[in-house]
Amino acid sequence: MKKTLFVLTALVLALIFTGCSKKAASPADGGASAGDAAPVTVKFANYALLEAGYTEFWEGVKVGFEKKYPHITIEWVTAPYGEIVNQVINMAGGGDKADLLFGEISWVPALEDAGLSVPVDTILSDSYLSGFYSNILDGFKINGKVYGIPLYVSPFVLYYNRDIFKKAGLDPDKPPATYDEMLRMAEKIAPLTSDDGNKIYPFGQTTASVVVSGAALTAMVYNFGGALLTEDGKLSVDSNGFRQTFDMLQQLHKKGYNPENARLKDLRNLFALGQLAMYYDQSWGFNGVQSINPKAGDFTASASPLTGGSGAGDSILQSHCFLLMDNGPARREAVRLLVEYIITEEVLGNYMAAMTPAYPAIKSMSGMTAITASNVLKGASGSINKAMPVPFVPAMNDLNLELCTLAQAVTVGGTEVNAAIAKFKAAAASLLQ
Repeated sequence: MKKTLFVLTALVLALIFTGCSKKAASPADGGASAGDAAPVTVKFANYALLEAGYTEFWEGVKVGFEKKYPHITIEWVTAPYGEIVNQVINMAGGGDKADLLFGEISWVPALEDAGLSVPVDTILSDSYLSGFYSNILDGFKINGKVYGIPLYVSPFVLYYNRDIFKKAGLDPDKPPATYDEMLRMAEKIAPLTSDDGNKIYPFGQTTASVVVSGAALTAMVYNFGGALLTEDGKLSVDSNGFRQTFDMLQQLHKKGYNPENARLKDLRNLFALGQLAMYYDQSWGFNGVQSINPKAGDFTASASPLTGGSGAGDSILQSHCFLLMDNGPARREAVRLLVEYIITEEVLGNYMAAMTPAYPAIKSMSGMTAITASNVLKGASGSINKAMPVPFVPAMNDLNLELCTLAQAVTVGGTEVNAAIAKFKAAAASLLQ
């Protein structure tokens, strides 16, 4: 009898310790094998799947991640760039909430205001977040909480065509540092035509009515030492820097230097075809240029943002980022694993160097050869130190569109700058109420 009790007791203890051991290696602790975990589907909203040049990379991410974590399936949610945010919000309204959105830093306030995105530290660990540059994470803060995790970052850099510089008698190793220098160079470029006889525009700044154009215009305001908003989100446009920005846009338009109402994709197209000498873009905009002209790397170089007025050439922080949503413990854990899988040198290294030129947001990736040796990135390498965050407000997207309206008023509309700014102030003030 005693022997029987001993055996039963030993069996019970073995079962208890086995159960404890399995609990210690749970998926939430990152210790279980993928085969032990319950199946999970992550709904990943990503507009880039629909854009030429990006599809192969993101499909490769899906294949690689699902191979590493067989219990997790990525389900794509797709829509064009200008529609993906509304797609995610509308889905959530119908009870079908995504888990992860690949987007841009300017989208953060809209997703937070909609009550969809959550602070990243509710899903990602403090030890993981400590690997990012703190000043970059500060650019994602709303009320002291970080609401997006950057894959990589960029200011608006100045791309220029070395071949056009040579054709104009300019030194291709000495791009302009100020707006005044740019105008002097533009005067020499303006009479030129491309090899097929088309007009060459000296300088490009996007002014089309899309959100990213407003961000580019805000960056230009920073170049001149101005601002759009104060740190607490109040309108801040009564400055010389703000007015000088739109004086410059009007001057560029009157001289015929800047393509009218151009989107960034229009400027990329002109640059790729040798019909634009200089233009502002996010560093990853080069992917769009190269997809049009695979030989664009032969003539493309970059420079830091121009200095204007009393400004110091500051720009605004731009980032492709992930916005995280909370759909319960299992999907939270799957999102954590997916984010930590993607934001690594192994996955992003070649992508950042060849497809989407950008600067790393995570400190351990700062010395990547693929970045430091990039002809496209190295000319503007110092500009990342001048990339400043823009205070987030829920109406940021609408404010960006109003900036585009202002830019169009002083260019194609022919409105006097101070009058156009006064009209902008009234519209912007109503958005911030």
